[in-house]
Formats: sequence, structure tokens, C-alpha cells
Amino acid sequence: MNGAQEPGVTGALDPRIAELLKRDPAGLVAAVVQQYDTLEVLMLGWMDDEALRRTLTEGRVTFWSRSRQEYWRKGDTSGHVQTVHSVHLDCDGDALLVRVDQTGAACHTGARTCFDERDLHAEKAV
Repeated sequence: MNGAQEPGVTGALDPRIAELLKRDPAGLVAAVVQQYDTLEVLMLGWMDDEALRRTLTEGRVTFWSRSRQEYWRKGDTSGHVQTVHSVHLDCDGDALLVRVDQTGAACHTGARTCFDERDLHAEKAV
């Protein structure tokens, strides 16, 4: 999981932050991404210590891709950048709330959010 760091990237997650995290068996913490001004929930991603460190220090959101087994910084290929405004840890230490300014679509499908398309309550009523 802790793949090679990019050239020129050094350091580790602040140990004071790392000790607060309750990671899943794969070493990951869920990261809910929210538009900072409208509070719209955009997506959910996963972070390990390195992804969180990059997010906190670079000002852009970095995730760990469980399917590709690599780090990915939102917007590097799509241009749909997430600029970090704040990062909060929940009371249990097992989830992050990342408030961002989203440029373009947050979802890989092209939708504004990953939660726009599938309203389970509406599907249940049909």
C-alpha cells in the first residue's frame, strides 16, 4: 500500500495526526468530500497516511485507489480538481471530511457528484 513516493516528496504524516486515525484492515480511512460553500456531498474516497499527508501539505486531494493500488490526485487527468479548504476527523477517528472547492465534475461518470444518479428511496417507491 505504501508505494514509492514521488521524487522530491519527503516526510511522513504528522505522528500526532497518525495516532488519531482508526484505519481499516487495509490501512485506509474513508474520506467524504464536500463542497466547502454549498456543503454538497461530492464523493467518497479512501486515504492511507501518505494520501492524507499529501492532501494536507499539497492543497489538492490525493486518494489511494483500491482498484488500481496506487495514489491518484483528483483532477490530474480529468482537470476536475479538488482544492482543499479544510480536513476534519470524525469523533471516532475512522472517517475524514474533506471540504474542497470542486472544479468540474466530482464523479468519474461526469456527474457533479457521485450521489446524483441513484436515489434508493425513489427506486424503492417504484
